[in-house]
Amino acid sequence: MNRKRFIVLVVFMSLSLIGIILVQLYWINASLKNNEEQFKYHVQQVIGNVAEKVNTKELKEFISEYKKIQDSIGKEPEVSVLKKVFILEKNNSTKETIIYTNTLLSENYGINGSFFDTALDTVNVSSIITSSKAEIYKNSNIDNASLSYNKTPDVTIEKKGRLSALDKAYFDSFSKEVLALRPIQQRISEEELEQLLHSELEKYGVKTPFEFGIYSNGLATKIRSPKFKYDKKLTYGIPVFQESDGSAHYQLLVTFPNKQKFLFSSIVGITTLSLLFTLVIVLTYWSALNQLLKQKQISEIKTDFINNMTHEFKTPIATINLALDAIKNPKIIDDKEKVQRYLQMIKDENKRMHAQVENVLRISKLEKNELDIFKEPTNVIDILENAIEHISLIVEARNGTVKTHFLAKRTTVLLNESHFTNVLVNILDNAVKYSPEAPDIDIYTENNKDFIVIKIQDKGLGMSKVAQKRVFEKFYREHTGDIHNVKGHGLGLAYVKQIIDDHNGEITVESEKGKGSIFSIKMPLIN
Repeated sequence: MNRKRFIVLVVFMSLSLIGIILVQLYWINASLKNNEEQFKYHVQQVIGNVAEKVNTKELKEFISEYKKIQDSIGKEPEVSVLKKVFILEKNNSTKETIIYTNTLLSENYGINGSFFDTALDTVNVSSIITSSKAEIYKNSNIDNASLSYNKTPDVTIEKKGRLSALDKAYFDSFSKEVLALRPIQQRISEEELEQLLHSELEKYGVKTPFEFGIYSNGLATKIRSPKFKYDKKLTYGIPVFQESDGSAHYQLLVTFPNKQKFLFSSIVGITTLSLLFTLVIVLTYWSALNQLLKQKQISEIKTDFINNMTHEFKTPIATINLALDAIKNPKIIDDKEKVQRYLQMIKDENKRMHAQVENVLRISKLEKNELDIFKEPTNVIDILENAIEHISLIVEARNGTVKTHFLAKRTTVLLNESHFTNVLVNILDNAVKYSPEAPDIDIYTENNKDFIVIKIQDKGLGMSKVAQKRVFEKFYREHTGDIHNVKGHGLGLAYVKQIIDDHNGEITVESEKGKGSIFSIKMPLIN
C-alpha cells in the first residue's frame, strides 16, 4: 500500500472512531441531564404533596378538636344577625307577592382561644351560617315600603346551612394562628414525616435512600433523620406550615446521598451495552491497524530479506563460477595442487549456501514443531569451548580476543549438543560481525539457584531500545544505513530464541548504542 494512502486511511479511521466515542459520551451526558431534570421534578412533586398532606392533616385535627370542645359545652349557641337582605317580587298576572330574605348569622358557643392556647384568650371562636327564606302572599297588596307586613304568608320556604367558603377561610385563619404557637414536635413527628415521604417517593418511583429535616428560619429543629446533612447539590426544600398571611417559618428539606448513583443506575444497562460495543469497535480498529502495520513491516522485512539472501548467494555463486573458469584454464587443469585448491573453494562455497538454506528450513520446522531435538546431560563448558573454537580463526584474523570467566561450579544441563552449539556460535558470530574494531568478547558463567547463567559480552555497535525488543523476531535486522554492510538475513537470533525456548531456558539482551551488547542465557541445571 502506498505510504500516503496508508496515512490518509489511518487518519480517517481514527477520526471516525473518535467521532463515535464523542457521540456516545454526549448521549450518556444528555441522558444523565434528562434523568436529573425528571428526578428534580418528581422530588418537587413529592415534597409538595407531603407539605400539603401535613397542612391538611393538621387542620383536620384542629377542627376535630374544636368540634369536641363545641360538643362538650352542651348549650345552644348565641345567634346574632350579621347581615340581612330583602328582595320583593310581584307577579301581576297571578296577583302573587314573593319576599326573599337572606340572613348571615353568627353562632357563638362561648369558646375563645384560651381553650387551645393561653396566649389566645382574647380571640373569640364562632361559626358563620346562612339562612334563606321565601314567603309567598296571594292576592295581597304589598309595596316596598311595607316589608314588615304582618299578614301570615300563604307559603313559606326556609333553608339554613353553613357558608362553607367563609367557614373554611375563618377556620384556616384561626387555626393557623393557634397552631403557629405550638412547638414543631407537637405538630408532626419524625416517624410520621418519614412515612409520608417514603410513601410519596415510592409512588413516583424514586427508590433511593433519603434523609430529611425541618428547619426553622435556617436553623435545624428536632424533627430530622439521624444522618441528615445539608448539601446544596443533593438537597431539595419547600415551605411547610404556612401562616394565614402566606409566610412560613418552617422549611421541609430532603436530601438524597446516593442521587448520582440512582441517576446513573437508570441508564447503566444501555450505557454498558453502548460502552461494550464501543470497546469492540476500538479493539477491532486497533487489531486492524496493528495488522496493517504488521503487513507493512513484513513487506519491508521481506524485501530486505530477499536483498540480503540475494547478496548472501551472489558471492558464493560468483566464487564458484570463477573457480570453474580457472579449472577450465589449460595452464591450471594440469596443476593438481591448484585444481584441488579451486575444488575446495567450490566445496566451501557450496557448503556455505547449503548452510543458509538449512537455517531457513530449520526455523520453519521449529515453528511447526517438526524438528526433532534429542537432549542428553551435557557439560555446558565443553559446548562453550567448542563454540569458541568455531570462531577463533575469524577473531584471530581481525586481531580480536575472547576471554572466558567460568565461575559456575554446577554445569550439567539437559540439551542437544548440535543445536546448542549453533546457538552459541550464532551469538559469538554476531559479536564479531557487529564489532567495527578488533572484536573484544568476554564470556561469563555463574550459578543462580538451580540455573546456570551464560553471559556473552561484546564492545561492538550496540542496539537501540526498539531493536532490543524485536531482535529475536524472524527476519528482523536493525538498519544501519546500508543494509548490506553486515552480512546476514535476520534468521540467526530467531533460531537462537526458538532453540533456547525448546530447552526451557530464557534469553535476554542488554545493550547500549555505541557501547556493545550482553546476551544472557539462563538454563535449568540437572542433578
